[in-house]
Amino acid sequence: MAQVGRPGLSAEQKRDLWQRWKAGQSLSEIGRALEKHAGSIHGVVAANGGFVPRARRRRSSALTLREREEISRGLAQGAALRAIAASLGRAPSTISREVRRCGGPRRYRAAPADERAWEEARRPQPCRLARNGRLRQLVARKLSVDWSPEQISGWLAQAFPADDAMRVSAETIYRSLFIQARGVLKKELVAHLRSRRTMRRSKHASTHGQGRGGIVDAVSIRERPAEVADRAIPGHWEGDLIAGGKNTHVATLVERRSRFTMLVKVDGKDTETVVDALRRQVRTLPKQLRTTLTWDRGMELAAHKRF
Repeated sequence: MAQVGRPGLSAEQKRDLWQRWKAGQSLSEIGRALEKHAGSIHGVVAANGGFVPRARRRRSSALTLREREEISRGLAQGAALRAIAASLGRAPSTISREVRRCGGPRRYRAAPADERAWEEARRPQPCRLARNGRLRQLVARKLSVDWSPEQISGWLAQAFPADDAMRVSAETIYRSLFIQARGVLKKELVAHLRSRRTMRRSKHASTHGQGRGGIVDAVSIRERPAEVADRAIPGHWEGDLIAGGKNTHVATLVERRSRFTMLVKVDGKDTETVVDALRRQVRTLPKQLRTTLTWDRGMELAAHKRF
């Protein structure tokens, strides 16, 4: 019997996610709004390096779906490519290339051809750092001695005032670091950024009131074993603390592979109380089913080492 996986985010939820991220909400805040665990939200955001995906756009001169439907109808009626091109006011070479790329006269279908065009339009073009080896080496060298992307961009403009090919924006450098592309900037260079972040944050984001400074020896979600991500082995859990009415709290523990969920009544949200309740609950599990626990950066698990 086929295994039913955890439902992902719908297109509408993803739009909502990125709007909230751009507005500066934390992973936990977004997760609660979408009723998803913060770890799931992190996976979507980290895959894009923290950058809001660009909207799909095509050139104004590109063929439209309506034109592709006309091409499909013309082919079905046996019309010549030149005749189809003339009826659409297009060059014969444009129609010929379109039909050839999409299966030929007998296999051409308008909707799949249009979707393929959208996918090609969405595919990112190589950035300047990917195309210019000399520029890439200079940027990598400056990053390795702890220059910020802003400093590097400004220095290049002064060092090469007449050479536009040796210019690059700070944003492009950040994108190349946070969205890993083969042959651009090595991910090890991220460690030289002053922020120590591994993905871009909105300029509206704030950590005020989140109490993150009190979490000693916090372990990043990026340090989880690979087996956690693919859900191949049971025993890896995700947790969160839910606040109810009249100052009540419940901790949720979700096993990533089976999605088995345990609810843990917690008498308060301070870290000692939460950790004690979680320890009592986890001790009821077989040892092989208590391998890792992923939690967001809330202060309720500041005593994570004791847990």
